[in-house]
Order: sequence, then C-alpha cells, then structure tokens
Amino acid sequence: MDAIGRSRARVSQCFLLAAFSLCAVTAFGVAQDTAFDVVPTRLVERVLPLPALDRGEDTAVYWREERVQRGDTVGSLLARAGMSDAGAMYFLRTDAQARPVSRLRPGRAVQVAIQADGDLVALRFVTEQGDRLTVERGDDQAFQVSRSAVAEETRTALRTGEIRTSLFAAADEAGIPDRVIVALADVFAADIDFYKDVQRGDRFAVVYETRTVDGEPAGTGRILAAEFVNRGVAHRAFRWRTEDGTAGYYTESGRSARSAFLRSPMELSRITSGFTLARFHPIQRQWRAHEGIDYAAPTGTPVRATADGAVAVAGWQNGYGNVIVVRHHGSYSTLYGHLSRLAAGLKPGDRVGQGQTIGYVGMTGWATGPHLHYEFRVNDHAHDPMTTALPPQNPLRSLDLAAFRSAIEPLADSLTLARSLPGATLAAAD
Repeated sequence: MDAIGRSRARVSQCFLLAAFSLCAVTAFGVAQDTAFDVVPTRLVERVLPLPALDRGEDTAVYWREERVQRGDTVGSLLARAGMSDAGAMYFLRTDAQARPVSRLRPGRAVQVAIQADGDLVALRFVTEQGDRLTVERGDDQAFQVSRSAVAEETRTALRTGEIRTSLFAAADEAGIPDRVIVALADVFAADIDFYKDVQRGDRFAVVYETRTVDGEPAGTGRILAAEFVNRGVAHRAFRWRTEDGTAGYYTESGRSARSAFLRSPMELSRITSGFTLARFHPIQRQWRAHEGIDYAAPTGTPVRATADGAVAVAGWQNGYGNVIVVRHHGSYSTLYGHLSRLAAGLKPGDRVGQGQTIGYVGMTGWATGPHLHYEFRVNDHAHDPMTTALPPQNPLRSLDLAAFRSAIEPLADSLTLARSLPGATLAAAD
C-alpha cells in the first residue's frame, strides 16, 4: 500500500473510533435506572389584605343603543335598553315635545343613558325631519326636551340587479329603495315602456345619492347615472346641470335621455284598455273607438303631466268627469280624465312642468272603476302614445360637451364596473 493509501486508512479508523465513542456517550446518557437527586420543596401560604372598596351610592351611567323593531312601543324599546323608570315613561308618553319617540320607524337607532338602578338620565335620536331630539333629566330631576341640528352627509351608492320576476322584486333583491327604482323608470321612460317591454334577463345599474344624519340613513337623493339593458340593448343616462341651472339626464353623446313627453302619465301602473278603433263600451253597450289609454290605479294615485305646457281645461266635462287638458309646444296636447280631484289651485292658464302632479285617479264621469283615461293628441286628433314617435328634447350645446364628458367620466367607469359583475352581458346603444 502506498503512503497515500495508508494515510486514508488511518483517517477512516480515527473517524470510526470517534463515532463509536460518541455513540457510547449517548448510550450512557439515556441508560435506564439512572438515579437523580430529589430537590426538597415547602408549601407556603400567606393571606393578603384586600384593597378598601367604596361602598357608597352607585351613580355610574351606562349608554346603550337600541334599534326600533316592528311592533315596538316606547315601553318595550326602553325596557330592552334596561330602563325601569315609571316617571320617565310617563313623561315620554304624555309630553308633546317628546312625542316623536313613539313615531320612530323600524330600524331607527335610539341612544339611552341609564343609571345602574334603571333610572333614565338621557335619551337621544335623530327624528324623521333630520334633527336630533334629546330628552335629559335636569339637576332638579325634571325632564327637558331639546332639538339640535345634525350635519347631513351625502354618499354615493352603486347597485346592480337582474330582473327574474319583476322590476321591484329585482330592486328589493339588490337593496335599492322603491323611490330610486321609480326614478330609474322615469329616467328611461322615453326609450323603454316599463309596462310591456321589460322582460326576464334585463339588467340595470344605478349610481345614486344616499343621505345619512349622525351616521343613520336619512333617505336617498338624486340618481347620478344609470344603465338599463332591455332586450340586449343598453341605455345610459347621466345627470347634468346646464349653465342656466336646468338639470336633466343625457346620454354620453350629449343627447337628452328624456323625450319632450313621458310615455306614461303615471309612474308605474297597469294598462286595462289600450288605444283601439273598436272597443265595446262597458256603459254605452256599443262598439266605439277608444282614443286613449286606461291605467288602473287606486283612487287618489297621483297623475303627472307628461310634458311642459299650459292648462287649457281644468274641470268637469261630460263623460270624462273631472278632466284636465294641457297644451304643449307646437301642435301637441294631452288629456287626463275621470280624475277624483285636481291638484290644489290648478286652473286654466297655469303653466305645468313635465312630471308635475296635476290631479289624482278617480272614477268620475263614465267610469266603472277607478282608473285614468289618458289621450295624446296632435292637431287635436288622438294618437296612440305607445306607438307614436315622441319629439325629443334639445341636446347639449357643443360648447358644453367637453365639460359634460369630463364630469361624467367617473360615473361611466362605475357603470362599466357594474358590467363586469358575474352574469352581466350588456351591449352599448348610443
């Protein structure tokens, strides 16, 4: 064996000896029956004095927030908050200034401060009018009522929905208030007939204002932007105020989203009789032309003017009963019949605006049930308002388009975001 081979052999032997030695030490460390020294212990007990407690009268005040539930009374609401104060209850039930507490709607928040013994110290909430009402116990133990202004905050909400059964059902599922969905239908009333055109699978998105007072919802504001896809075609509208202060809704191209005439004189209702040249009259018992549209609705339902104009007739007229005729620009006029009453103070010569309430549904004249008879006339000849091409409103001026498009860009992005939600299949249409 050469020198290199002998060196390698000696290294291997040393390594094996070292490994064997370590194993031996390890085996020795875990050997069984090894004896350990026992460390002595001793139990020591000591009684410590408790700190002195103030056992005087407990005057701590506890604030608690409760929300009004359906069926709540003032008593049940405050009992849930932990109040047991007969004097305070009597005051809240009998004092005229404190009466709004018994008129709160479900969901409203009420903050109550009570002592440990259940006596009322203070109560506060935001009223339906948007101010804060506070009931407080004074130093003389008498209760005082005060009101104070509360800052209102406006926020923006984006909601989207898909129609499966009805427009209102889709709105409820999306958490959209009825007031907003009615305004949405009004925005697109010129392009979409919400009585017969809306179908399953239609989608909509709406950006609208919400108001909060002291952190509590206080209603909704204006629609800022909206999109409604009907039968695969999307219609968009954006709110814009022109330099003269007139607010309206316009498409992205600056065209007015609203026609000069609304398709319907009522927000949402059911058509019971359409425009036809041959209808069997239920009272006269003969076939006659029906030169208008009948909308069934409960007595007292508001009726609105479908366009700006001047009142030509406001009173009783034969089979129409209480009737209003409004003349509009050019050769157009509209008639509203069988009204239960006219809007207060309305008379011939008055100017009315599109959407303004001018009367209320009834069954005066030749009517067998409460409904509105509506006629759309051109040169005093009746035309079917559902099929007649309605004149458009004026578009935005070219000078205003740049500012308009810049202002609506964030709103358009919000509507585009709504399109990207699952299941959304919208198509542009302007």
